[in-house]
Amino acid sequence: MFLETKGSLFLSEWNMTITKVCCIGAGYVGGPSCAVIAHKCPNLTVTVVDQSTERIAQWNSDKLPIFEPQLDEVVKSCRGKNLFFSTDVDKGIREAELIFICVNTPTKTFGLGKGRAADLKYIESAARRIAEVAQNSKIVVEKSTVPVKAAESIANILSANVKPGVKYQVLSNPEFLAEGTAIADLLKPDRVLIGGDQSVEGVEAMEGLSWVYRHWVPSQNIITMNTWSSELSKLAANAFLAQRISSINAMSAICEATGADVEEVAHAVGTDSRIGPKFLKASVGFGGSCFQKDVLNMVYLCECLNLPEVAAYWQQVIDINDYQRKRFTKRIVDSLFNTVTSKRIAILGFAFKKDTGDTRESAAIYVSKYLLEEGANIRIYDPKVPEDQIISDLTSAEITDQPEKVHELVSICSDAYEAAEGSHALVICTEWDEFQTLDYQRIYNKMLKPAFIFDGRLILNHQKLLDMGFKVETIGKRLSRDQSKIVRTYANGTP
Repeated sequence: MFLETKGSLFLSEWNMTITKVCCIGAGYVGGPSCAVIAHKCPNLTVTVVDQSTERIAQWNSDKLPIFEPQLDEVVKSCRGKNLFFSTDVDKGIREAELIFICVNTPTKTFGLGKGRAADLKYIESAARRIAEVAQNSKIVVEKSTVPVKAAESIANILSANVKPGVKYQVLSNPEFLAEGTAIADLLKPDRVLIGGDQSVEGVEAMEGLSWVYRHWVPSQNIITMNTWSSELSKLAANAFLAQRISSINAMSAICEATGADVEEVAHAVGTDSRIGPKFLKASVGFGGSCFQKDVLNMVYLCECLNLPEVAAYWQQVIDINDYQRKRFTKRIVDSLFNTVTSKRIAILGFAFKKDTGDTRESAAIYVSKYLLEEGANIRIYDPKVPEDQIISDLTSAEITDQPEKVHELVSICSDAYEAAEGSHALVICTEWDEFQTLDYQRIYNKMLKPAFIFDGRLILNHQKLLDMGFKVETIGKRLSRDQSKIVRTYANGTP
């Protein structure tokens, strides 16, 4: 069926040798994924295409459009050699034997499935473009996060517009990238899933994609399966991870009400080998491009399959996340004597997690939204998110119907000290490492008194802050200076 020689793979059913790869979409998935493929497969020519002139120009510049540790080094190691970024979408499609579709799949904002279903207009557009331009057979790989049976839709579009002598196989190859560790995840993946048709041509197409990954991924980590299983596995993985975060966040509310410590509870639970310690860090809530979108997609899928009880179960994961954001913000307002109107609140961190500039579904957006509704003056600092992105997020129609209020009440600061100066409260929304090493005595001296810190990520030394004079509020535990000293005294064995 196939013949592997040094540096190439010939697929007999296709009469094709894989030498060129094209990726449609130069975003968070397409850019890093194909940069690693080019880096690890010097025998392949990899071209990333996108209609955005600005984005492609950034990929070809010294300042890449996204921040990811190690990404600069990987791109620069092969850009201009066997990795290219181009706006010539048609040329990329025509020349490649293997095409990745890595376009955006946002949640629908109107119509049937609004707020839950994935909007597949960009996927459909890419499929139609391939069908229009392709002059020879292609293996088309769906890599964007999509609902179950999306590959079937792509295949239907391609087969309905097929040209003589041209054939297609559509594979599912979901990405499992965590922003902030995307390159590490790509270089050493837990697994690579490849779903496809179980026909002779489908199996050979899966072998072709497997061959690409085998350049650096052990064969036992490459798992082939049917297309629908591959698509559902992606949604299931993110739903399970989001579920764990919502579970520990639900526990954090109980801890605050009872006096338990959520970090101690999480440690105790995590030492159970059946459960494990990962994703048991209580916080102000999860964000990012995948968790909420994929869980909502799962909810919509269950509703369409007439499984209302299952849909309600997964919807609760989202509901707890929303509750955690609101609950945290209410705690800020309650602590500041039940009003934040005209008070200065410093928000440290706007990205949804550290080591990325991505703000999609960031908890900071929603905390800021609720504080703005209360009339607070917000001062925001994030080391990687640019000012225009912060303002764009806060003035979006989904967040506010009064964008002028954002321009009036929000200031973007150049560092944490500027944000904190003259503020009533400091709110940690992103777990950036630098926030753990700030000079908090300097910050305390510049803040209005009583000076409050709200640690939404459980990253600070609360005892030291209490000793400085801060009023400290955090997720999943009660803190007071007197209580903390008692705990510390008994821990030292002295009553």
